[in-house]
Amino acid sequence: MPTLATPRTPLVKVIFASLVGTAVEWYDFFLYGSAAALVFGSLFFPSSDPATATLLAFGTYALGFVARPLGGIVFGHFGDRVGRKKMLVVSLLMMGLATIAIGLLPTYATIGVAAPILLLVCRLAQGFAVGGEWGGAVLMAAEHGDDKRRGLWTSWPQAGVALGNLLATGVLWVLAAVQSDEAFNAWGWRIPFLLSAVLVLVGLWVRLSVEESPLFQSARERLTERHQPLLEVVRRYPREVLVAMGMRLAENISYYLFTVISITFLTTYAGEKSDRDMILSALLIGSVVQFVVIPVIGAFSDRVGRRPLYLVGAVGVAVWSFFFFDLVGSRSEGLITLAVVVGLILHALMYAPQAAFFSELFGTSVRYTGASVGYQLASIFAGALAPIIAVRLLGSTDNPNTTAVAIYMTIASVLTVISVLVTRETARSSLSHDRVTPSSADAPSNAPATK
Repeated sequence: MPTLATPRTPLVKVIFASLVGTAVEWYDFFLYGSAAALVFGSLFFPSSDPATATLLAFGTYALGFVARPLGGIVFGHFGDRVGRKKMLVVSLLMMGLATIAIGLLPTYATIGVAAPILLLVCRLAQGFAVGGEWGGAVLMAAEHGDDKRRGLWTSWPQAGVALGNLLATGVLWVLAAVQSDEAFNAWGWRIPFLLSAVLVLVGLWVRLSVEESPLFQSARERLTERHQPLLEVVRRYPREVLVAMGMRLAENISYYLFTVISITFLTTYAGEKSDRDMILSALLIGSVVQFVVIPVIGAFSDRVGRRPLYLVGAVGVAVWSFFFFDLVGSRSEGLITLAVVVGLILHALMYAPQAAFFSELFGTSVRYTGASVGYQLASIFAGALAPIIAVRLLGSTDNPNTTAVAIYMTIASVLTVISVLVTRETARSSLSHDRVTPSSADAPSNAPATK
């Protein structure tokens, strides 16, 4: 057994730091998606018709996802070489600065074409930062915790994502309730972005007080300067990366279907701009429910395994997508809330065990890189394209084709089900393993695992 450094930080504090930091990062990231659906089209692309302007706004939104794998590679590389904690602090700072900059941006009416260009630069910085956030946050929880309750511990950073969306939606909902549409479009939309400064300071204060992962400290002592995490992932874990990408498809697409696309569908296709309050209220309730159920499902995955819950969630979101748009299109507050809440619970069946699942697929010396690359590469084909594909499939605002979007969701779910079925159950497996020998990063791929 390798000698593990004894963590001096209580596990509860580590979990809290992961939760708070992740919530801040995803507040910033989700805020952009909501703003793209509500106001960015008219503010930064005013020469287009409403549907095209929204599509262009989602185009800049999607490019943030393109930057995420690069962020995952860079942050993963240094996270596997110099430490998880340092990278988490850097990613939080980068995300906060990019989000505050968006809140200060002049619009198209002020500086013309430079406005959407600057918006794009800020979005790319957001994507790069969040690409390095997820892997480090879940690994701090996973590598400080024990094998028997890893699903519970790592579900808290996942709940931080729901909390981030809850904060973003909540701020927008409050502003929509107290401001006129004219005031919100003129300057009110900037407030949530500028509030990020306060949240970032809180996140930094918490994260700087946490010790480094004991598993990483032990692994670092056994590796040489030739250690190249990305090359080792490509050589020794290609199957695990592909499996992680496949598992992400239904989870990632369904989330943006039930959140971002629902805003666009109700306010542009099935209703009016005045319905904005209704969908934001439903998303607010859905985010609260999801925040509560994610740790419960994470703990349940420690008892029944990751795979069964993931399979139920993948099949569930496919089936629910055929009912979802009719419920949202009813313009009934109760039915819209039902549509969003059920959708996010089904999503949580995949998302809650996902952090533990992905952590258990990779060895300690490359775990940050491997989990981040698998998670973030899939986001290009899933979350980045989901709003664009959905808007294109919906077609005309007079007669939206919701069945086509449901079929799109079903195809993604089938690919996710196949990915889950071809991988092993990982619940309760030890994280003290590697496929790299202590003396060299170039050991043969059949090298025995370090126990």
